[in-house]
Amino acid sequence: MRLRRIGWATVAGSVAIGAICLFLLAPIIIVVITAFSSSKSLAFPPPGFSLRWFEAFLGNRSFVDSALLSIRLGLLVTGITLTVGTFAAVAIARGTFRGAEALRTLVASPLIVPYVVLGLGLLIYLSALRVPSSIWTLTFAHSVVALPFVVRIVSAGLQSYDSRVEESARSLGANRVRAFTSVTLPLIRGSLVAAAVFAFITSFDEVTVTLFVSGPDTTTLPVRVFNYIEFTSDPLISAVSAIEVVLSVVVVIIVDRLVGFTKFL
Repeated sequence: MRLRRIGWATVAGSVAIGAICLFLLAPIIIVVITAFSSSKSLAFPPPGFSLRWFEAFLGNRSFVDSALLSIRLGLLVTGITLTVGTFAAVAIARGTFRGAEALRTLVASPLIVPYVVLGLGLLIYLSALRVPSSIWTLTFAHSVVALPFVVRIVSAGLQSYDSRVEESARSLGANRVRAFTSVTLPLIRGSLVAAAVFAFITSFDEVTVTLFVSGPDTTTLPVRVFNYIEFTSDPLISAVSAIEVVLSVVVVIIVDRLVGFTKFL
């Protein structure tokens, strides 16, 4: 009788978890399905299936240019935040200098401040400096948003490994830089890859802050989608969203297969 109760509890728990997952994934599933709609307007379920909206996306120069800009921007942000964030994480994790706690709070502050306030502050700051909108202003803004995620992930990796390994390398004659690059970085490579993926996805999907600092020639794909959906309601938006979802999932799966970064989080 007791085993039977445990079995029913396991089944009920599995059903509840499955229902929650389905509820969370339902919007994404609906978007992907409507991307193949043959209708001229957004409708679910779609009256028929077609690839016309994917062809419309590839034939729309504005969307393609925005997608390429978002990819370039994401790569720039990933390189900058991974470099700066790794050094900041080392300083915070080791905490051997005065002000380490203040640095930790400063790096985490973009997670606390609403993105609308952050975007407005960046707009006022860049306007005061008379800096025109460009891919570099977007890189700066996105780096501010993505840096806290990089620092937290790399910090977790640094705290999970034995620092005495680096100390052993230094006792054997390696200087501080060589010990860090030859011992510490390989040991936390999973966290570095995970941080890079989070930085790229954060930059690629950013909308709120980008709306404040972008210009006519620096419209990223999420902002292009946001502006398009204000005046038009057709499955082209679903096709673009489906491509973003697929690309994100593929990147995460490939990186996990090659590096297995989930083991280091």
